[in-house]
Amino acid sequence: MGFFQRLKDAIEPDSVLMQVMNGCIEATAVKRALDRDQENWSPGNPLKLLLAGYVGTRNTGADVRVEEMIRQFRHIIGDEDLELTIMSVNRARTAGYFRTVRQTVIPVVFPKFLYEECPKHHGVISCEGSMFKSKFASALSTMMAGSLGMAAAENKLAVGYGAEAGAMSPALRDFVKKHCRHALIQCRNEPSREVLGRLGIRTTSGTDTAWTFEPAPLPVGAQLLRDHGWDGEKKLLVVCPINPFWWPVKPDLAKAAARQLAGQYNEEHYRSFYFHHSSEEADLQFDTYISAIAEGVGNFVRDRDVFPIMVGMERLDRGACEAVAARLPGGAPLFISDDYDMFQLVSILRNCAYMLSSRYHAIVTSMPGLVPSAGITMDERIRNLMNDRGHPEMFMEVDDENLPEKILTVLTRLENESDQIREDIARVLPGQLALMGQMGIDFMDEVCRVNPDFPRRELPRTWQAHLPPLSASLQGLMEKYA
Repeated sequence: MGFFQRLKDAIEPDSVLMQVMNGCIEATAVKRALDRDQENWSPGNPLKLLLAGYVGTRNTGADVRVEEMIRQFRHIIGDEDLELTIMSVNRARTAGYFRTVRQTVIPVVFPKFLYEECPKHHGVISCEGSMFKSKFASALSTMMAGSLGMAAAENKLAVGYGAEAGAMSPALRDFVKKHCRHALIQCRNEPSREVLGRLGIRTTSGTDTAWTFEPAPLPVGAQLLRDHGWDGEKKLLVVCPINPFWWPVKPDLAKAAARQLAGQYNEEHYRSFYFHHSSEEADLQFDTYISAIAEGVGNFVRDRDVFPIMVGMERLDRGACEAVAARLPGGAPLFISDDYDMFQLVSILRNCAYMLSSRYHAIVTSMPGLVPSAGITMDERIRNLMNDRGHPEMFMEVDDENLPEKILTVLTRLENESDQIREDIARVLPGQLALMGQMGIDFMDEVCRVNPDFPRRELPRTWQAHLPPLSASLQGLMEKYA
């Protein structure tokens, strides 16, 4: 590597962020060694845990995951022995969520905040599903890995819960390897364990935590659908598109200045000085993807009594939903997460007969409602899910050739084989719940390893006993298929 490349890497904003975070972690370790102002758990006091994740952006999947983690922690630890705090990007967007949990706002530039906040707690739980990957934003992974590193530097509980690991930049990979080596990462699939295992990081098997989420009752979603033109009879096809080609998000001070001074770069602006990837090639890829979905879905609904809708699982999906709807004959109503909370949105999903989604959590949260689904994936998440589900033929890639034809084929299969697909989904759910319950057991083992005197609740050492309370429908599925 030449001098100029090394210099470029050294001043690259994500690398600078990691260097600053590294300094904060090392300073925390020094402060711990000097035993100044330490917050340590002691018998008779609640366990104070800090939840580090991606809530406050109206990302439905992130919010649902955390909601169920909280319910599970409260069940297996007990409210009297637990005090939770969650970091939110925007408390107004998480108002009414996460009952009993204190919310604190994390700033865009977070190292100083984490340096001050993490030591106030007895441990850190990283919450985001896409925990260790550079596909979306290295800064987000730096925040979660850095939070775990802060806790580990104080010999406190440091757990990644329901994590996924994928491709990382060399700098992020080195950062994770260095600062998460004393953490426990509970992975939601085996490929993620393999990625982290190569870095020497301790892992256990697990799953996503959204499986146990209970949305608003089906009539709530049905009424919202009727309010937007559904007759209550036609089969509903829900489409969940995204923009797969404007990632990763990266800090760019030059663009931030140009936006502030001249109003440039508004379309790709994410927040603060962070910007989505933007190029003519990415715009062309996005247009091809949107056109393919509109063509495939349009051909499917043309000769069928089917009512299409668009669901944006994150606020950022509005543009993609609008673009697909505009190209469908007759259009399609939009249900976007900045207008509907997670309870309403998942109720809408479970009213549907078929799903075509580029959003992982749209599929996960619809599966307990036995909605036949297929995916168009930009990374390993939907691919891993469909393989685990036994449906490797039910996903496509966002840049596949002949995507319109493949979409029509897979939608036709959802229609013709819907009963069998529902049965397949129902048979998979108990295994996912078993993994989630085992995560609870492993989590409590780790709590007690770090804090040997912690009063573990007298629960049977079974995965069933370590799940949060289940809905009647999930209990029924468990009884039938477990």
